[in-house]
Amino acid sequence: MRLTDKFGRAITDLRVSITDRCNYKCVYCRTGNEGAQYADLPMADYLRMVRVLVSMGIEKVRITGGEPLLRKGVVDFVRELSLLRTVDGNSLDTAITTNGHLLADLAQPLKDAGLKRVTVSMDAVDPAKFARITRVENGYQNVTAGIRAARRAGLDPVKVNCVLLRGFNEDQIVEFGKFARDEGVVVRFIEFMPLEEDRVWSPEIVVPLDEILQRMSQFMPLKEIAHASSETARRYIFEDGIGEIGIIAPVSHPFCGHCSRIRITSDGKIRTCLFSQVDHDLYGVMKRGSDADMAAYIEKVVQQKEARHHIGEPDFQKPSRSMVHIGG
Repeated sequence: MRLTDKFGRAITDLRVSITDRCNYKCVYCRTGNEGAQYADLPMADYLRMVRVLVSMGIEKVRITGGEPLLRKGVVDFVRELSLLRTVDGNSLDTAITTNGHLLADLAQPLKDAGLKRVTVSMDAVDPAKFARITRVENGYQNVTAGIRAARRAGLDPVKVNCVLLRGFNEDQIVEFGKFARDEGVVVRFIEFMPLEEDRVWSPEIVVPLDEILQRMSQFMPLKEIAHASSETARRYIFEDGIGEIGIIAPVSHPFCGHCSRIRITSDGKIRTCLFSQVDHDLYGVMKRGSDADMAAYIEKVVQQKEARHHIGEPDFQKPSRSMVHIGG
């Protein structure tokens, strides 16, 4: 059995959040309050849920949070995931999204455990701006050290995600282009979405794809390169072939029609879209029943996957959870 929603989209990508705790308090995400909203589950429970989903056609698993590297046992969790095989008999494509603060010491152990790729969230290449956005002092040095450790470990391509907010870091676009070239990483700019705890999002804060391209072209022209239809990012290389950037533009250029993703939150709920208004309690089904019960429930839930997110439309409603409590 392979998961397909009622719109004919194959569901092959899973994001699983293993905590909603975070050691950063980024202005576009957190209110600044300490602590988590939901209890973390035992790692064995996440593994059981993932195992059932892989048996149903999931091919890629991305570990998220919160900050997933805060969880004890994350390396062992990756090792267990690496033993799973897809329905085609291939090894599972495993990745992790992290703020990078703890990555320097964990990059090699994660690679040795079977992790394929890493994405680091980093919203400025200027230490002062970085501190203003994250509300954490001296984090910039830790994150750059983590990025370099990931490259040394062979977690390639190392991707660096930058959420752009007008008035905070749009002046970092060209600087990130230089960073991509100098550090040998793929920088991906993300349009700011209405997923923050403080509920301050407005269209005026969004720095759209076309503006990003225009600003970067002042530094050096870009050439678009091919990407899979289910990929979230449009991909570009610089004219001289050195350095790649991507732009994830869910606000100005939605890609919902090719969405292949579902999410499991840190408290074991399925979310079929970042902007879902409801959660589906897979953990509750797991505690009461068998793997077959879980598979039947997942199949039913996937049929409820939304057609699109409705950002910018008159009937748009912000999601029932903020990003940190969903998992990226």
